[in-house]
Amino acid sequence: MQNVKGTHDFIGEEQRLRRSIRNLLERQFELYNYEEADTTILNEMGWLISKYGGGEEIVKEMYQLSDQRQRALGLRYDLTMPLAKLMALNPGIRLPYRRFEMGKVFRDGPTKRGRLREFWQCDADIIGLAGPEAELELFQLALQTFAQLEIPVVLKWNNRRFLSEVLGALGVPSGMLSSVMLTLDKLAKISIDEVAVELQDKLLPAPAITALLELIGRPSELLEMNSIARMYNLTEAPGYLEVQQLQQLLDQLPFLGQQCEFDLFLSRGLSFYTGTVYELFDVTGSFPSSLGSGGRYDGMIDKLTDREELELPAIGLSFGLESIMALYRERTEPAGVGEVSTSRRPAPVVIVPIGDTLPDVMNTALQLRAAGIPVQTEPGGRKLGKLLNSLYARNIRYVILLGEDEVKAQIVTLKDLEQRQEFTLALDKAVHNLTQLYL
Repeated sequence: MQNVKGTHDFIGEEQRLRRSIRNLLERQFELYNYEEADTTILNEMGWLISKYGGGEEIVKEMYQLSDQRQRALGLRYDLTMPLAKLMALNPGIRLPYRRFEMGKVFRDGPTKRGRLREFWQCDADIIGLAGPEAELELFQLALQTFAQLEIPVVLKWNNRRFLSEVLGALGVPSGMLSSVMLTLDKLAKISIDEVAVELQDKLLPAPAITALLELIGRPSELLEMNSIARMYNLTEAPGYLEVQQLQQLLDQLPFLGQQCEFDLFLSRGLSFYTGTVYELFDVTGSFPSSLGSGGRYDGMIDKLTDREELELPAIGLSFGLESIMALYRERTEPAGVGEVSTSRRPAPVVIVPIGDTLPDVMNTALQLRAAGIPVQTEPGGRKLGKLLNSLYARNIRYVILLGEDEVKAQIVTLKDLEQRQEFTLALDKAVHNLTQLYL
């Protein structure tokens, strides 16, 4: 008797450690005010193989079956497609919707260290919030979580729209962009010669192959986003403007900027990604597989639900529990990993930007979460009175207003909506006061 290849049983200390890590992830999700969801493992095949889903490569790895009435069914291969279904079946969900889910997914693919066929995914997604604010929030969530796990990581990121613009400038036909991206995404695992063979096998035009191989062979300093944009006359292209805007914000956020690295050839394997994509790696390089990943999939939910008029922006993050476990197996007790409290979850502190203060909002949120206070950030631009009334109706008590004047004076405005009081005080004092109330 043996387990199916790519599956494992977990007992004793191994299971205790797995549960402890999931508990830590749950605490982190709650600090960012994400709501928990639990979606179906079994799904209709027609839905799972939609052309707007993960693409041909993932369909090959899907476990397919049928019920007694011979209906075509499949096991979920990730938690993003079930989230799209959840949104379709619950059109009244208030946006932006921040959801987290942890559960098993199934892929009939190759197995290796840190990669199984039956494995847990631990996902967080934001639906209805455009970039770059959502990117910054998930980057921060990922890096803060790995800091809690005491795993030094680097976050490598790119933008598929920008990469498409670069490939188009090199002569890659539009119909071959996704296929070529899949090959480029293997650059960390295969040689340039093997990449060349794959491109030839795809029948990519010879001039495009020559230009692409010349680009791949350049030193890393010549693959910097601004240099590439100037080289191919893309300085006004939408994808380049997106990466430039995100990089400028990262430069203003030391906690993020020091651990985030632009990688022109990163594209991720799933075809539904539309903009920013990213992966997290062990900074020492001793573990080759990614420890987490994510990306933007704007419009996918609209297309899957035949409601393209919604134009819903969406972005997600997934932690690789099996990869994290592979790094932890030689540790006796992961720092910061303990049992999660079952007490009632308090309403978060909400931070509202007034004016152009997004980097300062993110830094303020980071400090509050580091103190154990759950925080949610609101997008700017809404009328303050209506927003505060909405927050009060949702039982939010404490709101921090952070405008340009507050930033200059190094203070925050803390509002107690329940008591209808307002205080102006230094951030460290606000953190101290809120800590006394929340912890």
